[in-house]
Amino acid sequence: MSTFRRRHARALSGTALAATTLLLAACGSSSSPSNTAAASSPAASTLPKTMVFSPLSLAPAALKGLAEGVKGYGASQGWEVIVQDPNFDPNKQTQQLNEVISSGRAGAAWVIANAPGAMGSILTTAQGKGVPMLVNGKPEEWGFTGPQAGVSFDYIDYALAGTNMGDQLGKCITAKLGGNAQVLFGEAAVGSAGKKEYDESALAALAKAAPNAKVVAKLVTQDRAKAQTDIGNALQGNPGIQAFMSSGDEGPLAALGAFAAAGKDLPCVVAGTAGNDETLKQVKAGKIYAVVALQFADDMKQSFDTLVKMQADPTAKGLVLTVPQKIITASS
Repeated sequence: MSTFRRRHARALSGTALAATTLLLAACGSSSSPSNTAAASSPAASTLPKTMVFSPLSLAPAALKGLAEGVKGYGASQGWEVIVQDPNFDPNKQTQQLNEVISSGRAGAAWVIANAPGAMGSILTTAQGKGVPMLVNGKPEEWGFTGPQAGVSFDYIDYALAGTNMGDQLGKCITAKLGGNAQVLFGEAAVGSAGKKEYDESALAALAKAAPNAKVVAKLVTQDRAKAQTDIGNALQGNPGIQAFMSSGDEGPLAALGAFAAAGKDLPCVVAGTAGNDETLKQVKAGKIYAVVALQFADDMKQSFDTLVKMQADPTAKGLVLTVPQKIITASS
C-alpha cells in the first residue's frame, strides 16, 4: 500500500467507524451542506437514485465501517447504494466504475481514488453519461484548476489541521509553562499526503502562539512502539523537553508512554488529525491538552447531500469541499 493510501486510511481509522453510528442515528432527518448546487433540470428525472461508493478498499475496518454508514444514510434518503471493493487496485477500481457507470445503473458516484492521476477517463465517462461524481483530493491533484462540470472534490485541509495543532500546543505552553518550553515535534513521514503543508503550518502556528518555545528535536511517529523508543532517545538527549505534538493518535500516545517510562512529566501534548477512543480518554484525563479531530461523520453527510443536489443538474460545476475539523479539549 502506498504512503498516501496508508495515511488516508489511518486518518479515517479514528473516526470513520464512529461516523457509521452517527449517520445511522440520523437516518430520520436530512440537512444540506452550506454550499448549494444548481437548480433542477429535466435531466434529473432520467437518473436513478442509485449511489455508487468506491473507496480505496474494504479491507481496513474504518473504510468498511464508512461504507456501511453510506449505505445506511443513503437508505434513509431513499437511495440505493452500490459499494465496490477495488482492494487497493487502481486498475480494478477504474474497471468497476466504468462498468457500472456505462451500464446506466449509477445515478451518482462517490470515489476515494487509489490513483487520482490515472482516473481521468472515468470522469469523462461520467460526464458523458450525466452522472455526477464526488472524488477525494483537490482539483489540481486530478489535473484541474477548480471544480468541473458534474464533478465535486473533497479533501483534508492539512494546512488548517497543522495550524490548529500548532496553535493548541502554543496555548498549552502559554497556560501551563509561561510561554517557554522545549518542544519535540512529530513530523509527518516523507511522502505522506499533505506533509509540507502540515509541518510548515504547525511550526508557524506554534511560533506565533508561543514565540519563546523552541523545537529541539523532530522525529516521525507512525508506529507507536518505535515512536516510544525514539521519543525516549530524544528525551535522553534533550532532558528539558516539556511539550510534544504530532499528527495521528500513535505519536501522542507513544509520547505519554515514553515520558512515563522515564519518570518525567509531559505537561503539553497535542494530537492532530486524530481522535480514537484511547486518545480521547487521555484528553478527558487531562494527559493530552487537545485533539484536532477530523469530523468524518459530518463529511460523509455533506458529501452524500452534495451529490444528491448535483443530480438535479449534472452539467453544472460541482463544489470543492473540505473535511470539517473540531478541536476537542477536556472542557469541550
